[in-house]
Order: sequence, then structure tokens, then C-alpha cells
Amino acid sequence: MRIGDQWAVELADFTKSYATGWLGRPIEAVRSLSLKLAPGQVLGLLGPNGSGKSTTLKALAGLVGPSAGHCRIMGHAAGSDEARALIGYLPESARFAPYQTGREFLRYCAGLSSLPADATPQRITAVLAWAGLEPVADRRIATYSKGMRQRLGLAQAIVHEPMVVLLDEPASGLDPEGRLALTGLIHDLAAQGRAVVFSSHLLAQAEAICDRLAILGQGRLLAEGTPAELLGADHRPAVDSSPLEKLYLEKLRGPA
Repeated sequence: MRIGDQWAVELADFTKSYATGWLGRPIEAVRSLSLKLAPGQVLGLLGPNGSGKSTTLKALAGLVGPSAGHCRIMGHAAGSDEARALIGYLPESARFAPYQTGREFLRYCAGLSSLPADATPQRITAVLAWAGLEPVADRRIATYSKGMRQRLGLAQAIVHEPMVVLLDEPASGLDPEGRLALTGLIHDLAAQGRAVVFSSHLLAQAEAICDRLAILGQGRLLAEGTPAELLGADHRPAVDSSPLEKLYLEKLRGPA
């Protein structure tokens, strides 16, 4: 599924090299990576540290340029003004001004985007509700838990209604309840027709969320396809939570 002839995300022989050491010898972070993703689909980038996941996401976000090949967002070169207007990005280690409230932070982020000023208050209210942050919207971010900050990061990534959402290790450091909430939010984004690319070390969660999986190792694509293609048509999809996680959440929530 594409919009016209345009994929939401397209990497073609993408290669990224960095010069290191006194002699500036090149090190390939990613080599000849080719992937495509349609609107409304979720792609999980899986692999150990140093496999090229973050470099790939940064290239799609336009933060680093390819050494060879190309990266495109809805047919536009990643990093171009047209592509930047179409993406939302949550880095692995997001930083927030602790003295701001969640609402103030989203207002600041909206001001950096092309979101019309007269539509901003209503959009911020809607995004806060979607992320489950309405009750704490006017509290300072310094008082937020890790899960709240991750949901706020997701909210800033979609406040301007992008077509493509890029998430670098969004589940890092989250407890089971936070991971389940994140799963639901990513499903919502795909249901809205947005393409989502995220990196993760949590294989069961990625299997449950993703339409497509890409396994990277030392900057190379080792395997790519749907969960059924990679694991077999008879494979049972992973559940959203394990029995232990369900028990954990039931005990935290207390009696019904």
C-alpha cells in the first residue's frame, strides 16, 4: 500500500560512514540498507548496540546525511524541508526543561512546527488526552515519572500531526504498565494511517506491535519481513503482556 508511487519510508542502499581516530579512517555504521514502509504500517528495527538502529533513525530524521544511497520520507529526501515537515521524532535520550509544565513544553514544540497558531491549544489538549497526560498537564516536568516523560516525548513527536513517526528505543526504562501503554499508543498511530519506525531490544513487544521487522547486525540487514514470513505462518503472535506482567498490573491496580 502506497500513496501514489510514494512509500512513507524508503531506504535504498543507505550507507553511513564516520571518520574515526587521528587518521580519519572510515567506520561503516550502516552498509547498503534497503527498506520500505507503507503508511499505516509499523516497522521494528531490532539488533544489539552498535548495529546501526539509531544511525538509521537519525538519517530518516535528517540529522545525519547518507554517505551513499538515499533515505526518503513520502518521496522527499530526508533532511529536506518537505521531509522534516512530515516527521515526528523521539530520540533515545530525550531531554526536557524541568521547570516547564507538560502543556508549556508542547506549546513550545508546536511553535517550532507548521501547526497554525489558532489550532494549537485544541491540538495540545487532544494530544495530552491521547497520551494520558491530562491530569498532570500543568505540573512541572521535574515531577514526572519515566513513563510520563516518554509519553510526553511521544506527544511532542505527533503534536504537528506528522505522517511518519520515528522512535528510538521508546520503551527503554519503562515498567510493564508503561510498556503496555506505549504499545497501545503505537497501535493508535498506525490506525490513524501514520507510518511508525521504532528501535527496540524488547523482541516480544516488537513482534506484537510490528507489521514488519528488520534485524540488523554490525550495520548490515540480516533479515527483514513480516513476523509470519520470518517466524512461519503457524507461529502464534506474542501477547501484549506475559502472565506475570498481567498479575503484576492486577496487584498494582488493586481490587476492582
